[in-house]
Amino acid sequence: MPTITIAHTTIYRYRMAVILGPHRLMLRPRETRDLTLTTFDLEIAPTARIDWSHDVAGNAIAIANFDVTTDTLSIRSHTTVVLEAPDWPVFPIAGSATSYPFLYPAEDWTDLGALAAPQYQDDTGRLSNWVEQFVMRRPTDTLSLLKDVSNGTTAQIKYEIRESEGTQGPLETLDRGYGSCRDFAVLYAEAIRTLGFGARLVSGYLYDPSDDRLGSAGSGSTHAWVEVFVPGGAGSRSTQRTCRWGRPI
Repeated sequence: MPTITIAHTTIYRYRMAVILGPHRLMLRPRETRDLTLTTFDLEIAPTARIDWSHDVAGNAIAIANFDVTTDTLSIRSHTTVVLEAPDWPVFPIAGSATSYPFLYPAEDWTDLGALAAPQYQDDTGRLSNWVEQFVMRRPTDTLSLLKDVSNGTTAQIKYEIRESEGTQGPLETLDRGYGSCRDFAVLYAEAIRTLGFGARLVSGYLYDPSDDRLGSAGSGSTHAWVEVFVPGGAGSRSTQRTCRWGRPI
């Protein structure tokens, strides 16, 4: 059970003193069965009033409000977590979902909502045609299919660090043939949504002590990956994480 310390610093410098509007900060990790948050400290300069809340997904949101003008804004967070997730977790799957295609129960559809609907326009069905190459047959093993799509994505798309703002759409990533981790995540999530799966994007940090995994930068990097909802055994719920660049936090 490794104890991991995360220091995250963001600094903005302006050409002149500016009035700062409210800043929405998402820096506090969400605690789960596999991740225990032991300390979290937030330092902001100039001094700000912090109002905490939670969004609809249960993420802790800090809203920073400022009363002074400044030419520099510094946001520093210091976090310590205990990571209990195994490197290769084994998830129980409900018997009804072991083979694809399967139908989510009605109550799951209600909760999944937009997570199961493609978010990008694809009038010609290019993305659904692309992902069909990984469906060996119907029916097929559910987890094997998810793994094949993940491996196929990383085999066909080149990973590149991309400093520019924003995320590429899935068709843009296919056309370019390269992308960053967030572009891989969008492509994967959109592809499996066309197959009927519910999926969400997750952000965090790459835990890579050896610093030899693709996507690493120094002692740690911000990272994006995908969680796929697969009904769990005995009515429980579980997620399938697809991560190709190391161990996420």
